[in-house]
Amino acid sequence: MVKSVKWFFVVLVFSSLISLSFDRRKTITDELSLGMKAPELVLCNETKPLDLQTGKGRYTLVSFWASYDAASRANNASLSHTAGNDARIRMVSISFDRYESVYKASVGQDKGNSAHCYWEMDGENSEIYKSYGLKKGFTNYLLDHDGVIIAKNVTSDELQAFLK
Repeated sequence: MVKSVKWFFVVLVFSSLISLSFDRRKTITDELSLGMKAPELVLCNETKPLDLQTGKGRYTLVSFWASYDAASRANNASLSHTAGNDARIRMVSISFDRYESVYKASVGQDKGNSAHCYWEMDGENSEIYKSYGLKKGFTNYLLDHDGVIIAKNVTSDELQAFLK
């Protein structure tokens, strides 16, 4: 009897440990929501983070994309043209393309402002990819002058309406 109780206890503890290892609770960065401060953007080939804060009355639009994701690339190009026409918006565009040559060709074809376009060479393995929760798909974030998220998944039309 004591022997079977011991085995039962061992199996119970073992199964509890296994079930805890599969616990998929979301971390705070899995769901960045409105009102949260945006995580730092430190590219793997840079030593300091990109500045996400702007002056009063100005905004930063952070757009994540890759050339292999047609929807994110098209939205990024459209947003780049809209943001380029308004001095109140500074756009930071980050590509997760696997190869720098593909990234450069895409920026050239899309005629985006290459001064604020960046290539994240670690792609989906980068800290940015993880901290912004991009495993569910590429997105963009509109930040206020303090780097606080005020809109998410903005389209070009929504950005124009917001600026009016």
